[in-house]
Amino acid sequence: MPLWTLRGLGQGIATTNWPDRSQSDTGQQGGYGMPMISAVPCHDTCRACAEVCPTRAIELDTRGHLATLDYGRCIACQLCVEACPSDTLQTGTEWAFGVREREDLVWSLDPDMPLARALTSHIEASFRGSLHIRHVDAGSCNGCESELQALVNPFYNLHRLGIFFTPSPRAADLLLVTGTVTAAMREPLLATWEAMPEPRRVLACGTCAVCGGVSADTYAGGHGLDGILPVDVWLPGCPPNPAAIIEALLLLLERKPQRIQGGRAHAS
Repeated sequence: MPLWTLRGLGQGIATTNWPDRSQSDTGQQGGYGMPMISAVPCHDTCRACAEVCPTRAIELDTRGHLATLDYGRCIACQLCVEACPSDTLQTGTEWAFGVREREDLVWSLDPDMPLARALTSHIEASFRGSLHIRHVDAGSCNGCESELQALVNPFYNLHRLGIFFTPSPRAADLLLVTGTVTAAMREPLLATWEAMPEPRRVLACGTCAVCGGVSADTYAGGHGLDGILPVDVWLPGCPPNPAAIIEALLLLLERKPQRIQGGRAHAS
């Protein structure tokens, strides 16, 4: 018997039971999440958080107070948390920010800001049992690709959920896009989309795919999928961790509810 077989039998099952059971064994304990906005008011004319943000995710009001935080542009670098002198911005633990509507990634101080909760179309019943993904790297740094590879390791074992990657767009149900969508990759991306059979869905995976990320204003960088493809789920993160990607996929399949509304986390 091979040595690795004996070792595996000795260690037992390595795959997590999450998310099939109510537990917190996601493999992400102790990691940083997106910045959290506390109830502590900002200092007047501070502007420190907006000045250090590399993706311009933060907007201030006329007093220099935090007005909006776009989690779709946030890369969770924690620079705003480090620069904030009043602890208005704090290190958070929320990392699963998959949403159906782009507007739900924007936190606003305005309590009357409408929340994008409406679901325009339900997922087809045929998707719920099995989903095949065609991944396209449209100009990423390979950070998201590293997290995608972890989905098929023994711990996450994506196949147990009936979700698989396929090399052919003609056999795919979902187009998972990473990267900023550079000029060189726009045509291959659209060709992949056109080759997919109906019904088909799109997942923008990572902050670059959502808005272009830190490379959005460079000569080679694009601005993500907005206006290019009809996105069904937006998942920011630089990169989003494997558990966040799984949550976004299950959100797409309507096997988990959306937890982020108006930039705020709600109990699922």
